[in-house]
Amino acid sequence: MALDAFDRALIAATQGGLPLVARPYEAVGAMLGVPGEQVRERLAHMLAQGLVRRIGAVPNHYRLGYTANGMSVWDVADEHVATLGPRVAALPGVSHCYRRPRHLPGWPYNLFAMLHGTSRESVQQQADEIAALLGDACRGHDILYSTAILKKTGLRLKE
Repeated sequence: MALDAFDRALIAATQGGLPLVARPYEAVGAMLGVPGEQVRERLAHMLAQGLVRRIGAVPNHYRLGYTANGMSVWDVADEHVATLGPRVAALPGVSHCYRRPRHLPGWPYNLFAMLHGTSRESVQQQADEIAALLGDACRGHDILYSTAILKKTGLRLKE
């Protein structure tokens, strides 16, 4: 998809995030001199074309009180991961969940689920719930706790 001048202006206006206001598309539209509906429609088109993968909120879990954040990693039997993965992803404490290839012999894990809690004990309780859900299909797991906040950024255009 070729970007026109409006696309570039829209990306530049939103690459730092949408404004934290009740009507963010209207606010971006006001910056660009167009109606908010045009901003929404163009972003939807960019999504449909695959230029933008998603539009979503990225909360700062630490500021929300979730100071124990851990990526739980699971060694799930391959014949069950496609069925069990979506069930893990639907759990309330899981912010994102995905399947990745194993890297044997040192990394047997193929299902990842990010967990957030106010303590490591609360994260461990969530992991115990996942372990119960996975049952005998799970051959092992671990939790890799976050030690730093990483900067998360979206689409950026080079000047």
